[in-house]
Amino acid sequence: MPLTNTQYDRIFRQYEEKQRQSRLEAERRRDYVYERLPIYRELEDETASLSVAQGKKLLAGDDAALSELRKKLAAIKKQKAQLLSDAGLPADYLEPVFVCPDCRDTGYIDREKCHCLRQSEISLLYEQSGIQDMLKHNNFSLLSYEYYAGEALALFRHAVNTCQSFIENFNSDYRNLFFYGTVGTGKSFLSGCVAKELMDQGHSVIYFGAAGLFDLLSKVSFDAKSRDERQNTYSDLYQCDLLIIDDLGTELTNQFTASQLFSLLNERQLGKKSTLISTNFSLAELRDRYSDRIFSRITSNFEVCRLAGEDIRMHKLRK
Repeated sequence: MPLTNTQYDRIFRQYEEKQRQSRLEAERRRDYVYERLPIYRELEDETASLSVAQGKKLLAGDDAALSELRKKLAAIKKQKAQLLSDAGLPADYLEPVFVCPDCRDTGYIDREKCHCLRQSEISLLYEQSGIQDMLKHNNFSLLSYEYYAGEALALFRHAVNTCQSFIENFNSDYRNLFFYGTVGTGKSFLSGCVAKELMDQGHSVIYFGAAGLFDLLSKVSFDAKSRDERQNTYSDLYQCDLLIIDDLGTELTNQFTASQLFSLLNERQLGKKSTLISTNFSLAELRDRYSDRIFSRITSNFEVCRLAGEDIRMHKLRK
C-alpha cells in the first residue's frame, strides 16, 4: 500500500512547517536574550572577532594561536552560560528546538528514515483507523477517576498502573495488554493513552477498530491485483512496534477473521512485537466466540485487565 506522491508532498510540507516554526522560535528566544542581556550579544560579537583575529595569527605562523583561541572561547562560553543562569534561563535556552530532535525535523538520520517519518507514513496509510482523532480525546492529560467508585475504581486504577508500567518498560520488556469489560468503562480511552505516549517516544503504532481491520485484510487478501499491497499491509501489521485492535468482537466473525486474528497474534509474538486488544466480551464469551488456540494465546501471553462500572459516556450525557 505505497503512498502517492501527493501524500508524500503532504508529509514533507508538514516537515517544512516544523522547521519554519523552529527557526521562528529560535529567533524569538535570541531576540529575548539580546534585549534582556545586552552583554550576551557583546560576548557573541567578541567570539566572532576573536576567531578572525586568531585565524590571522595562525596563518601568519603563530602555532599557539589555535590553543589560545580555544581557551578564550571556553571562557566566553562559560560567561554566557552564567548569564543565562543568572537570568533564570536554562543553559540550552538558545539551542534549536525541534519536534523530533533525533532527525532535527528533516525526516532522515544518515539517509535512513527517522521513526517520526515512518509514523507519519503509517498514519497516512491507515488514516481510516482514526488514530489522530482518537488521541485528541484519549490521553493521560484527560485522565480522571471521578466516574468510578468501589470495585470499578480499584479495577480502573489497576489498569492505569498496568498501562504506565507497560509504557515505562516498553523498550526493555516484551508485553501485551488485553482490556475487557462492559461498554463505556475506559478501555478505548486507555488504549489511546498508551498509543499517544509511545508515539511521542518515537514508536510506530497502528490502531484499528476490529471491524475496520478485518475489512482491510479481506480487501487485500481477496484482490488478486493487490499482491504488493497485501505484502506491505501484512508487513506493517506484523512489524509495527504496537498494534492496537479496539472493540474485538464487532467484526463479522467467521473462519477468515479467526485465522487472520491468530496469524496476527502468532506473527507478532514470534517477532516480540506488542499488541493491545480491547473488547466488550467477557472471557467466557471470548472463549465461545473464538477458537481455543486464540483464547489460549490471549490468556497466556497478555496481561489481562478487567474494567467495570457505569457507561461513562451516558454519565456525561446526563451531566
